[in-house]
Amino acid sequence: CNKCLITRVYVFDYGMYSADFTGPMMVITQKITSLAFEIHDGLTKQEGQLTPSQKYLAIRRMPTLLEYLSYNCNFMGILAGPTCSYNDYMAFIEGTCYQPHHQENANGKENGKYKQSEPSSKVQLCTCAISLGIYLSLCTLLPVEHSINDGFVSSTPFHLQVIYLYLAMLALRPKYYFVWTLADAINNAAGFGFNGYNKDGSPRWDLISNLRILDIEFATSFKMFLDNWNIQTALWLKRVCYERCRINPMAATFLLSAMWHGVYPGYYLTFLTGIAMTMAARAVRHNIRPYFQGSDSHKRIYDVMTWAGTQVAISYTVAPFVLLAVGPSLKFYRSWYYCLHLLCLLVVLALPVKSRRLQAKEQQDGLKDNQADHNSTDNNCNQKEKAT
Repeated sequence: CNKCLITRVYVFDYGMYSADFTGPMMVITQKITSLAFEIHDGLTKQEGQLTPSQKYLAIRRMPTLLEYLSYNCNFMGILAGPTCSYNDYMAFIEGTCYQPHHQENANGKENGKYKQSEPSSKVQLCTCAISLGIYLSLCTLLPVEHSINDGFVSSTPFHLQVIYLYLAMLALRPKYYFVWTLADAINNAAGFGFNGYNKDGSPRWDLISNLRILDIEFATSFKMFLDNWNIQTALWLKRVCYERCRINPMAATFLLSAMWHGVYPGYYLTFLTGIAMTMAARAVRHNIRPYFQGSDSHKRIYDVMTWAGTQVAISYTVAPFVLLAVGPSLKFYRSWYYCLHLLCLLVVLALPVKSRRLQAKEQQDGLKDNQADHNSTDNNCNQKEKAT
């Protein structure tokens, strides 16, 4: 299968996007690996060795063949996903995910009533129609490939090149909004996606939602953008790699994401650049953000600056992902003089950030100190009680 994929990419379709069998295979890969780790956690580990999320996802019984095939090949997510955990899927199949929610009256007593309504796909279908219309209207007017055109690069001021790249990426995203919102609507229409209730008693149907459009477009950090884009894939990467890798989990997660997407060189350039961007973003947030938290006006200024920086950084990082081939991708970075790569390197060297393990160790030491102080206080109180 890998040989066929590499042959197709490098012999027949190099540098061109094509819809093929790899989409469903990517979804099935997520499900199989998730299931493998969940079975491993449930059958080989003790409760104390698992995180709270791993305890919830752990599978204590080997699935039957029918359950396995149903989970992997159900009609709702076979083409475009999104992926889901085995326990969530089985709760949907068995009907145990729907729990009535009793509301309280003005006196604080349960009135025995609860809001239980079927999910409406009208908003999602409207979002799909708008996204598809925007994409079909703008994708030909603002192609990303135009940003590496020699005439465009030589005759256009740099700040206009930045604006064009942002607009080109903005016109490209509705394609994914359409696919993932439609997939969410299909799952909800089948009854899958129930995620409990809001505080007002209204049901939530976002269990396997794959994106939050407004949070993406108005993201003020690299992490915020990634947390709201392809949410279920981000959760999969976190569960199977980030939480389990002991050596540099962030780099390992980005590398796994590149391998999962395919064999185009542009994917690897994008995710390698993403490592540098994430490290720089952490350094900026850790060292610069505290200076802008003094007043609301300073916070707004910081939000505007970080929004603009995030959108430019995302567009710069994702360009090779769209261009796919090595030549166009490196040509794009050369036209920008690798400026954001150099800026990230400068920021990381000038504004170091403590490692995750060191921060965790300091937190543990702080907890131990607090516990010691608490014990000392208790001892003093006990001595006073005895003296009394």
